[in-house]
Amino acid sequence: MAFDNLKVAERFMKYVQIDTQSDPASNTFPSTSKQKDLLSMLVSELQAIGIKDAAMDEHGYVMATIPANSSIQVPVICFCAHVDTAPDCSGTHVKPILHKHYNGLPITLPDDATQVISVEQYPYLKAFIGGSIITASGKTLLGADDKAGVAIIVELASYLIQNPAIQHGPVKILFTPDEEVGKGTDFLDLKKLGADYGYTLDGGALGDFEMETFSADYLVLHIEGVIAHPGAAKGIMQNAIKAAGAILAALPTSEWCPEKTEGRAGFVHPNHIEGGAEKASIEFLVRDFDTPTLKVHAERLLNIAKNAVAKHSDFSNVKLATTITEQYRNMREIIDLHPAIVEKALNAYKRAGVIPKVAPIRGGTDGSRMSFMGLPTPNIFTGMQAIHSKHEWIGVRDMEKSVEVLVNLVEII
Repeated sequence: MAFDNLKVAERFMKYVQIDTQSDPASNTFPSTSKQKDLLSMLVSELQAIGIKDAAMDEHGYVMATIPANSSIQVPVICFCAHVDTAPDCSGTHVKPILHKHYNGLPITLPDDATQVISVEQYPYLKAFIGGSIITASGKTLLGADDKAGVAIIVELASYLIQNPAIQHGPVKILFTPDEEVGKGTDFLDLKKLGADYGYTLDGGALGDFEMETFSADYLVLHIEGVIAHPGAAKGIMQNAIKAAGAILAALPTSEWCPEKTEGRAGFVHPNHIEGGAEKASIEFLVRDFDTPTLKVHAERLLNIAKNAVAKHSDFSNVKLATTITEQYRNMREIIDLHPAIVEKALNAYKRAGVIPKVAPIRGGTDGSRMSFMGLPTPNIFTGMQAIHSKHEWIGVRDMEKSVEVLVNLVEII
């Protein structure tokens, strides 16, 4: 098969110019209506390719089917990507820049000369010397997470329609909103989707394959102080904001936090604080690859908070409480029960001349939640690098290789 005329880079550069940033503070779904701008475009593009059933539902999910062209009964697989970009960095007026024949020198982004991408910061850039990479212009993220996955899936659809000699079963396409704010599967109807297995296109460097994620909880520590008029507060007021400060100061700084952990080490991360003198709250991300250990982390955090408050007589009547919300669970607990979907994917990598690198994700994907909803869904590479930042970049070769892997995968299945 020839993969030398792929248009995946062109599709990607078009998609990233559409602002689809999600909003964690929103109570709507999708959290921002502008995500539907790209989702609607994708429906039109899939229909133009020749996929007649492409449609967007009332929640913004786009589903489509590449019909089988083989009489052999095989499992129905789904390829999934999310359209939203992270709230961490602006996604408005993204200006993608294609750097052809990259020479290995530092790249100064034109709209902000303080933003420089170099091989010293990102050694993986060395793999693209002489090749093509895509960056943003310095004022926004790029949006490779996960519009690279979107472009790869649309390119796969186009390739399969244009090459009917490639035998395959039914292939489902799914594009979701709000993955970046942890709500991407909240209203997903897997029965309507009708797939047996899934693969998210939401991974990093060439060869990355992920079948294990963090398990994740969202913990809120509620702090109730004692309020009084500041002019008559002596011996009465117990300031919840000051108690929150004491608790944060008591947290470990050399371990148990994201800035000091890697590999399989879990962490507790204070993510947001708000409130006043009477009541305050601190929101924490609790992460670990071992699901039962989440409870251990939560208990340790509460003990640290209680001890920090107990050390100060000014906080003798401060009350503490926690609420914990489950976010997602380690998808390996499910995927280990379906080894064939891993074996077939890794064979597709090898057929494309790509050496698989199986490693856990220090995060989660839509696949984490879909796996526990009944659709086992590991994660395939797209090439995205330095995500959620102004330095975000991607190599064109990686996107093209990902398309090739998907073509191999539908053939193998």
